[in-house]
Amino acid sequence: MNTTKHYIAATLAFTIWGFFSLVLKPLSDFSAFDILSYRSIVSVAIMLVVTLFFRPKVLKKNVLLFKSLKKKERIRILFINMFSGFFLAFNWYIFIYVMNNVSVKATSLAYLICPILTMVLAFIILKEKLFKLQWFSVVLSFTACILLSLGNFTDLLYSMVIALTYAIYLVLQRRNQELDRFLILTVQIVFAVIILSPFFLTYEYQTPKTSFFYSMIALIAIGFTIIPMFLNIYALRGLNSSVVGIFIYLNPLINFFLAVFYFKETITVMQGVSYGLIIISIIIFNIPALKHRINRRRAAHIQ
Repeated sequence: MNTTKHYIAATLAFTIWGFFSLVLKPLSDFSAFDILSYRSIVSVAIMLVVTLFFRPKVLKKNVLLFKSLKKKERIRILFINMFSGFFLAFNWYIFIYVMNNVSVKATSLAYLICPILTMVLAFIILKEKLFKLQWFSVVLSFTACILLSLGNFTDLLYSMVIALTYAIYLVLQRRNQELDRFLILTVQIVFAVIILSPFFLTYEYQTPKTSFFYSMIALIAIGFTIIPMFLNIYALRGLNSSVVGIFIYLNPLINFFLAVFYFKETITVMQGVSYGLIIISIIIFNIPALKHRINRRRAAHIQ
């Protein structure tokens, strides 16, 4: 299988999420839960419209395919997507809670821990193979995360919960290959919104919404939710969870560079060293895969 497109999809997905702060900053007058609720509802509305009115043939084809599967397979697919929706909803909710009530640093740390947990879960649950050099990169990444969390155990604990929920979501997608990618994503976000709906209905929205708010929410829903999540699921069709997991580091790394060079935030020496270790770990992790691709091309050329 030619995995170049899947590598590009993973790179684009987490690169897009890395620039999320550029659209969130202008919405600083609105609460994080305002943004979460409107983002979720608008995303699912757009996806349902696209699925029902622009892709009816794909929907019909996948419904027939689902019905043609054995009962055991249908139950497995249903449970995988229900759990995917649950972990997606839980991840979104705990992310917003931590951002509002604990610290923004804890949410950033979660993105650094998530690839490590994804790789370990993929190794344990899916039996995905990791080379010795890749295990070294895992240890290096873990060391960097420990350095960033020194002196703040609470941040580390909340970060672990955020990271674990998204890592489980990623691993579940490796067993979710039968149906159309966009349709699967639609179903998952529908489940997520259903789970979050009690919070949406009981939350008191105090800040008046403006046309600017709605236009930015539309941008967030399409550009920072639907597109990158679709790319993420597409990448998992051709790459192991552990490989896709390592690309998550692009998100906090881009945030780091934006904080330093665009938002002019002060960065400590410890943070600089930690992020440097993460960059090195990404390079090390991808060395075995790069060697494998080079060897395959050489073998194909000789033949």
